[in-house]
Amino acid sequence: MDPQAPLIAWRIDKQVHVDEWDSGVGAKLSGGRWNPKGMSVVYCSLDPATCILESAVHKGFDVLDAQPHILTRMQIVEPGAVKVIGPSDVANPAWLHGGMPSAGQQEWGASLLEAHPFVIFPSVVSKRSWNLVFQPSRAHGKYQLADQERLAVDGRLNPPRP
Repeated sequence: MDPQAPLIAWRIDKQVHVDEWDSGVGAKLSGGRWNPKGMSVVYCSLDPATCILESAVHKGFDVLDAQPHILTRMQIVEPGAVKVIGPSDVANPAWLHGGMPSAGQQEWGASLLEAHPFVIFPSVVSKRSWNLVFQPSRAHGKYQLADQERLAVDGRLNPPRP
């Protein structure tokens, strides 16, 4: 990764939450793969296709198809503030498989998010894809909103039931 190249990340939110896209409130309320409850964290992907898959694994294609969502594109203005975690860097390789995260996984991720403004983790949903995760308070001023648009998901991902 070129530390001088612009770094773009993508996120999907329900339309009603479009103005809160970088609040981290959802992860704070329920916890996430890399953070415990109570920690505000924003989850993004490094490409829009992975972003759609990450959203679909939690919401389902039926929700993405039938409820208005917004695709947000953000830019990291300080790419040198990004820590990249590769598959071999993860303390427990089981953390890169689906399922509920463990307390150890959430604590390990939280320690990285406390130490670095942005952390890139391997995607669990799409192997060879990447997610960018950050605490909004820690990363403040190091990223900016690029644009937002209505999400259009191909209806064939939610076919009619026979």
